[in-house]
Amino acid sequence: MSEQTLFEKYGGFSKISRVVLAFYDTLLDSDEIGPFFDEVDMSRMVDHQTKFVASLLGGPASYTDNQLRQLHSHLAIEDSHFDELKVVLGGTLEDHGFSAEDIEAVLHEFENRRTLIVD
Repeated sequence: MSEQTLFEKYGGFSKISRVVLAFYDTLLDSDEIGPFFDEVDMSRMVDHQTKFVASLLGGPASYTDNQLRQLHSHLAIEDSHFDELKVVLGGTLEDHGFSAEDIEAVLHEFENRRTLIVD
């Protein structure tokens, strides 16, 4: 029997979409991060981000490294912004019942993509 992914362990897309909605509830209130989303279709963004977070948990991969780089290239995302995203993501995962070990694994996968997202 194959090992269960975190994506499967935590309920697949339905659970991950709830995590992503809570994640954006926090981000949109941030003075540093919120402005990045001022002119963004949030329903579309939540859909895309749900797919991205699902891939961090071992679910289906929706974006290549090149796509991630292109999607963020027009934004002036700095290391401090990425760091805040990591903190918010970790807190949101904790709020949704993820274990500390699993949060660390997800944040590690997120960190591996820093150079694709940060300007």
